[in-house]
Amino acid sequence: MTQDAAGPASAPSAAARLLASADFARAFTVAAFAMLVGAHFVVAVSGVVVARTIVAGLCVVAVAILWVRRAEISLLRLVPTTLTLLVLWAFASVFWSTDPLGSFARWLGMAAVALLAVTIGHVRDTLQTVRALGDVLRVALTLSLILEVLSGVIFDVPFRFLGIQGNLASFGPIQGIFGTRNVLGFVAVVALITFAVERGAHSLRPGLSVYSLSLATGLALLSASPTVLILLITVGAATGILAIVRAAPAARRPLTQAVLAGVVVVVAVAAYVQRERIIDLLGAADDLRMRTNLWTLSAYFAARQPVQGWGWFGPWDVNEIPFARINDLLDQQHTTALNAYVDIHLQLGWVGVLLLCAMGGIALVRSWVDASERRSIVYAWTPLMLVALAVTSMFESLALFGLGWMLLVLCAVRAGQSRGWRERLGAATPTGTVPTLPER
Repeated sequence: MTQDAAGPASAPSAAARLLASADFARAFTVAAFAMLVGAHFVVAVSGVVVARTIVAGLCVVAVAILWVRRAEISLLRLVPTTLTLLVLWAFASVFWSTDPLGSFARWLGMAAVALLAVTIGHVRDTLQTVRALGDVLRVALTLSLILEVLSGVIFDVPFRFLGIQGNLASFGPIQGIFGTRNVLGFVAVVALITFAVERGAHSLRPGLSVYSLSLATGLALLSASPTVLILLITVGAATGILAIVRAAPAARRPLTQAVLAGVVVVVAVAAYVQRERIIDLLGAADDLRMRTNLWTLSAYFAARQPVQGWGWFGPWDVNEIPFARINDLLDQQHTTALNAYVDIHLQLGWVGVLLLCAMGGIALVRSWVDASERRSIVYAWTPLMLVALAVTSMFESLALFGLGWMLLVLCAVRAGQSRGWRERLGAATPTGTVPTLPER
């Protein structure tokens, strides 16, 4: 009887130790990244119900992890204020949406991905996060290359259910497991940043590091995405600027930051003045014309409800107003505005735009200052990722849902942990620590 009674009593303790362990935190992080990185692949192979079930299961696990780690996590520092306000405003928009039930379902998806990102931000440090994301991206990009070889070289037939057109033999554009060339290009740039930080942190063997960087570079170029070159140039410039700032003596760092900021403004103005010539050189005139028409119509409908927007949907419900009307007028089938700023203006109004820009801008400033002062290269991952998201948002709406939204939330959480006002406020308040298994 004593042993029988002891068994059930010890079970919750064992479960709590498992949920609080470092090994379980890593497994959860890898699983969450794998689901978001491979979302299109999972839906194409298994269906949207399976994908939603996986995300729901991960959210249950996330809540359980946060609960067992509650002694080591301050509620005050759990979620950035701007993120909280943005998610709450998106929820409020359900009540004036043209389809409240559908809008609420989309909001649940937004909140679920944010929950996963917040959990990762509190149970893994930056290097552990980078390593987990790097492992997932290596597998995803390798699988993409294998499928493109099978489709475009060996069988010479498109894999339509995956969106793979089989253009590898003609050097692109290719899509991999991501559905479109633009998403592949974005993921490849995210991978380049991640792999470069892994290399700088010496967390990979040299051979695997070279393979990873070569794979990401090759797929970025083969995607033939009109936005990839701009994204690569911008991220490369940001990397160089950050390297200069990090190398400057501490006393001269503010002046260096100011001078470089001025140079960036001058270059940005010059690029805007010469935008038509740059677009012609990139061969993206037709693509830009299509996007301009889409943005113009989206702005027209946004102006009819400028403050609150039409209600949150994330990716468009093409049967709802105003999305259906925009597609009808253009005689095209768009599922986003191809611009995160235009998209959130359309759906959440100027309030949503301000909250999104505040969330990303504050996180960028905090993480940039942090990266410029800390010795380890791993702290450069957050500001460079935010730069990539900010630039991508001018051509795609990826930062509002899926992997892009997860990365944005994760970066905001990470930046707030080191530079947030709540971090300073709670610095003197000790917290307990949940025992964890040793890191491998």
